[in-house]
Amino acid sequence: MNETKGARLADRLKTAAEAKQALLAKFKPRPAAADPLFAERGVEAAAELKAVRAERQAVRAVRKAAVDAAAAGALALAELKAARKRAKAPTAAEAKDKRDAKYAARKSRL
Repeated sequence: MNETKGARLADRLKTAAEAKQALLAKFKPRPAAADPLFAERGVEAAAELKAVRAERQAVRAVRKAAVDAAAAGALALAELKAARKRAKAPTAAEAKDKRDAKYAARKSRL
């Protein structure tokens, strides 16, 4: 620590100004050293990015194929259910014959 006892005002002001300048010098930008591997890192980063994009695209394609397969399966199931329902449903003539038979059976019991 500097000895300030007996120092004159001008000396103290000068010491304070030098201390302030020293603190400000810490924050001044220093000249940057050129990185010799800068270009190589850029090429590596681009290659890595390309690989990641290709991987993501492959994952998207697999997901899309799975969704398409599920949709096709659901459509086939719906068509099968509709076909079964149509097969079970009687035609208009069959329904009329069934009603007539019920009516005739009821009339014959009376």
